[in-house]
Amino acid sequence: MAAQTSTQPKRTHPVDQVPAPGKLAALGLQHVLAFYAGAVIVPLLIAGSLNLDTATTIHLINADLLTCGIATIIQSVGIGKHVGVRLPIVQGVTTTAVAPIIAIGLGATDGQGGVASLPVIYGSIIVAGLFTFFMAPLFGRFLRYFPPVVTGTVLLVMGTSLLAVSANDFTNYAEGAPLARDLWYGFGTLAVIVLVQRFFRGFLGTLSVLLGLVLGTGVALVAGDASFAEVGEADAFGITTPFYFGMPQFDLVAIFSLLIVMVITMVETTGDVFATGEIVKKRIRRADVQAALRADGVSTVIGGVMNSFPYTCFAQNVGLVRLTGVKSRWVAVAAAGFMIVLGLLPKAGAVVAAIPAPVLGGASLALFANVAWVGLQTIAKADINDGRNAVIVTTALGLAMLVTFKPDIAAVFPEWSQTFVSSGMSIGSITAIGLNLLFFHTGRSRGGDVARTGGTGISLDELNAMDRDDFVATLRPLFNNETWPLETTWESRPFDNVGQLREAIQVAVLTADVERREQLIHDYPAMDELLLADDEGAAAISADRGSLGLGELDDVQTEQITQLAAAYRERFGMPFVAYLDTNDTFERVLDAGVRRLANSEPQEHRVALSEIVEIAGDRFDILLADANPIRSAWDRKFTEVE
Repeated sequence: MAAQTSTQPKRTHPVDQVPAPGKLAALGLQHVLAFYAGAVIVPLLIAGSLNLDTATTIHLINADLLTCGIATIIQSVGIGKHVGVRLPIVQGVTTTAVAPIIAIGLGATDGQGGVASLPVIYGSIIVAGLFTFFMAPLFGRFLRYFPPVVTGTVLLVMGTSLLAVSANDFTNYAEGAPLARDLWYGFGTLAVIVLVQRFFRGFLGTLSVLLGLVLGTGVALVAGDASFAEVGEADAFGITTPFYFGMPQFDLVAIFSLLIVMVITMVETTGDVFATGEIVKKRIRRADVQAALRADGVSTVIGGVMNSFPYTCFAQNVGLVRLTGVKSRWVAVAAAGFMIVLGLLPKAGAVVAAIPAPVLGGASLALFANVAWVGLQTIAKADINDGRNAVIVTTALGLAMLVTFKPDIAAVFPEWSQTFVSSGMSIGSITAIGLNLLFFHTGRSRGGDVARTGGTGISLDELNAMDRDDFVATLRPLFNNETWPLETTWESRPFDNVGQLREAIQVAVLTADVERREQLIHDYPAMDELLLADDEGAAAISADRGSLGLGELDDVQTEQITQLAAAYRERFGMPFVAYLDTNDTFERVLDAGVRRLANSEPQEHRVALSEIVEIAGDRFDILLADANPIRSAWDRKFTEVE
């Protein structure tokens, strides 16, 4: 008997499905609107800082849009099997490249800028693209040299350094006191962006920068402070040609500056790819990340050839995919088609070039401050209690601001090094990378102490070398009476850093058997016991630091917390355990308890254990502070209220 063959058609993944033409065009246009302001602002800022004329600015805008479209097609459609991740990802010029590109251009022309600065810039971009392409398979191997403390510091430095560029536009490059008119345009544009983000949600919220630019320019046109005269003079159709501004020139120092940018871009792209994969429900593997990075590399090389800039995934468009729920990569392709068309219309570029400088400054201030914010978020992923990380961030930021505020310092240094030291971004990035190597990858480093016994600090290396009893005794303050989490943690030695130690403690608690977990939960006081105890009694049952938002409970509050704790114990058969944050109020504690009453028993056991992990983490921070008293005393100047 012949074998049966299945006639069931193969299911197409939503990523590969093609919407109807009308819907496809509308969804593609939506992505263009979300992307447009962030894309065109880069050539505008670079053109303004390099003193480029209007015609050159228009050319850069059109080249940027054209190449954005090509880059998006490469990423979403792919080339062969190994280039392009084939997800709904829109490619755009990375804002992290703005500061080094400006520094390269000014450095190559002794601060004059102009068209003569562009060949050196494009030579650096081409090499940076090739670097990204060929380093894609090796990316994971050197990622350890770019932990969150380094990438976050670089982003923070970039954002803060770029604010100087925004300030020049904001004040319309005034030598002294700026005109009130220019400030009104800058503040007005910024106000529109803030208000749109405050009062509009969803897709309209993603258009805040675009709306700010449109409204600001519209007001300037009505007031006679902006002109579209160049629009009429621009060609109706035009296309950029390879090496339009001359053959590329290759400068080693300039190239190094952009290589740093591309490493950061590779980290960002990796995050965007995983985020997009999560949204569209498609598993991301190492090969997918490598394909995405290769696409970034190819697109960046094309950018250098076609008079544009380095490319990366646009995070705002990733957010739009999440917002709309539209998973088709062909929507990104449709958006790319619109970009290419716009890139062939010099009149469209002339409209953008007509944006007044103060309006541009208001918008760019919001964008670049957001880059700094992302940097702060990234730094927060590192162990902020490790003094070494503090040194890396503060030193890099301090030197970057020094150069930003006093750019003439560069003239003191040898000519070959001036590109490095003339840019706050460059010197800040180099400092962060160098200090990370010094503290974490050079020789044996003691680092900060993790505990203190008998007045003597104990380093992580010393903790790793301890027997179980000494290990448990050293970290004893982290838990109440139960010591088995520390005994389990001891078995996971050695720890390379404090973060690994924290993680091992958390894993020990969350993966223990049921009986041990029950014992641990019952070893903690319920919240009514803790909140109703006097100072002496609270100290006897808890080592926690308390909360600024809590005072003496009145009769009503006492009754509420007592009833809640009783209901909780009746519902789950265990005390109502919760981590008390320094800003928690009685109302927040009560609300959290009421919400937890609705949990299932298995879910609530997990929640209770998570709270205990939070408590242990807080006590660990206290232990670190006690072990590093000078560092912690300095920190408390800024974190504690007397």
